[in-house]
Amino acid sequence: MPYKEKRVEKLYYSISEVAEMFNVNPSLIRYWEKEFDIIKPKKNKKGNRFFTIEDIEHFHIIYYLVKELGLTLTGAKKKLKENKDGTMNNFEVIKSLKEIKSLLLEIREDI
Repeated sequence: MPYKEKRVEKLYYSISEVAEMFNVNPSLIRYWEKEFDIIKPKKNKKGNRFFTIEDIEHFHIIYYLVKELGLTLTGAKKKLKENKDGTMNNFEVIKSLKEIKSLLLEIREDI
């Protein structure tokens, strides 16, 4: 298997970088930030938002609940409030399975 360099991750990401990761508009990122209290970006004096890896993981969970499962924002908030650990564990399992699937497809193409 060919060597792959580990991707260097930054400490902080701008709102445009986060929006690009999820292929959404920055306005949706701002809206989710207001709606979900688990997202707490750092802000500089100008008010620019800077998101941590943890914030991005929370966006992944919200994206999964809203865009992939089709929950409303109210439903997603309720699910996170009632069973945050279970929801996060389910998300982690699904994320791992997607990575395994991607790796297997890559191996299949190399054969």
